[in-house]
Amino acid sequence: MTYRVPREDIDFILRNLADLNSVLQLPANTELSQDLIDAVLDENARFVQEVVAPLNGKADVQGAHWKNGEVVTTHGYKEAFSAFAEGGWQGLLHEPEHGGQGLPKVLGAVVSENINAASLAFSLCPLLTDGVIEALATVGSSEQQKKYIPRLIEGRWTGTMNLTEPQAGSDLALVSARATPQDDGSYRIKGQKIFITFGEHDLAENIIHLVLARTPDAPKGVKGISLFLVPKYLADDDGTIGKRNDVWCASIEHKLGIHGSPTAVLLYGAGKGEVGEGAVAYLVGEENLGLQYMFIMMNAARYAVGIQGIAVAERAFQLANHYAHDRLQGQDIEGSDGPVAIARHPDVDRMLQTMKGLTEGSRAVAYWAAVANDMSRGHPEVELRTQAKALYEFLVPVVKAFSTEMSIEVTSLGIQVHGGMGYIEETGAAQHYRDARILTIYEGTTAIQANDFVGRKVLRDGGKVAYSLAQSMRDTLAELRKQAAGGSEDAAGLKLIAMRLEDAIQAYERGIAFTLTHAKQQLRAIFYGSAPLLMLTGTVLAGWQLARAALVCTGPDSGQSARFEKQKVATAVFYAAGVLPRAAAYADTIESGISLEHYAAQLHVQ
Repeated sequence: MTYRVPREDIDFILRNLADLNSVLQLPANTELSQDLIDAVLDENARFVQEVVAPLNGKADVQGAHWKNGEVVTTHGYKEAFSAFAEGGWQGLLHEPEHGGQGLPKVLGAVVSENINAASLAFSLCPLLTDGVIEALATVGSSEQQKKYIPRLIEGRWTGTMNLTEPQAGSDLALVSARATPQDDGSYRIKGQKIFITFGEHDLAENIIHLVLARTPDAPKGVKGISLFLVPKYLADDDGTIGKRNDVWCASIEHKLGIHGSPTAVLLYGAGKGEVGEGAVAYLVGEENLGLQYMFIMMNAARYAVGIQGIAVAERAFQLANHYAHDRLQGQDIEGSDGPVAIARHPDVDRMLQTMKGLTEGSRAVAYWAAVANDMSRGHPEVELRTQAKALYEFLVPVVKAFSTEMSIEVTSLGIQVHGGMGYIEETGAAQHYRDARILTIYEGTTAIQANDFVGRKVLRDGGKVAYSLAQSMRDTLAELRKQAAGGSEDAAGLKLIAMRLEDAIQAYERGIAFTLTHAKQQLRAIFYGSAPLLMLTGTVLAGWQLARAALVCTGPDSGQSARFEKQKVATAVFYAAGVLPRAAAYADTIESGISLEHYAAQLHVQ
């Protein structure tokens, strides 16, 4: 079975939950119509289904290959990337002044999900290029913007992000790559970078690396890191390719998943290029502000990785759902004349509904976050821009961590639905599980997202955004009860959703209150509960969005088919019954942080 874009659910979320209409009314989008959006999404669906999706299994088996410093990607990647570039997909979100189309982030989120679901490994090259474009557009010089951004958007060149070194994983204070200033204003970089996604490949004529390094007199720690632009090939201002720079791919990693994406070890200053020893580099922005600049890329990438989690979960669900309805095995528990589709068995259906609810709830949260970003950039009222910016920043670690953690659960359930066949590579279920496993790690692990969430999102504003969301959820709770009391045929389901949502909101408020109350005296205890608080927040927000969906689908006119309405309500009920009760357990874990801190020291006694 191949991947199909879940267009009906995407359209429903955009129109009814994410508030796309507000984005269309922004001054910058006056010429953007629903018809144009539909046309973009139609073409995107065609492209990813026909061009990219067929490469997914092939890339997993063939992978990328390294030989003598060069990388050959999976057969078909070059043609697909060329079609991607020619279709203008790289420039979808970027400013028209640089050759982009300037479309809203929420539309980019949909397009990104679809291409990631079609092939997670293939999509990583455009993802990193987007980050380079955004960084240069924000802090690059006008000359750098004119020279590099249009060619990145055209797909002639691609981009990478170079942070990690063998001794410096998540602790970037340990970065040791050296950048020595030259008389002509350029720098020469020497050092080694690892885990560089698409750091070497054969898809484009040039690769533009953004590299963290230190100048000779830089302060120690993160305050002494600068950001440099290092092209694989030097180029004239008109884009003409020149000398080979002194940056080389020493090897590519052998990985659990995403085999089609070459993960490179890059050597800077091996003395093998045409420019002499040391990679020619150009400072981006000011010296010693590199980490600050790199976070521009990282924040964009973190949201994008959250979208990747939703994407691979969607593909895993589609495969498992198709298999469960095709596979005949065992009798119906109520009795039947012969074997029935395994989807008829209650526990298999429970797994499918859990997969569906986690995926669709996470999708709604992510699209809603993207709309907040669009409002923060384009709303004419300063106060509303500020509120939207705070909401988006609050949601980014939730989208990244919750969506990727849930993708591991969903892809694991996908294998379980297949039974023994799920453990066999030919079904494709195992690939989704292997591919998903990286998502909670790169661009900041779940723990890093959780620390950011507690320290910079919850504590910094005293829980202002967190509590405002609790109030919004309680408003939905009141609507659920009102609609259930109206005698709807789904009244029992709405009452169940309301009951479980209220419990979950209370658990969420407990977690936030405990964190705020104990942060000053027992900070270490708070951070024992940081990841549970983040997962609690994602669990409840996804359930809230599904509850809102159920309200729409049981209302007077949802504009959806009867089949879709019934399935959406069923998904909301299953999520409320089977997933929302986790919220209380997360809250209990958070409140146990003080005990955990006390006893944890004993675990480390040698």
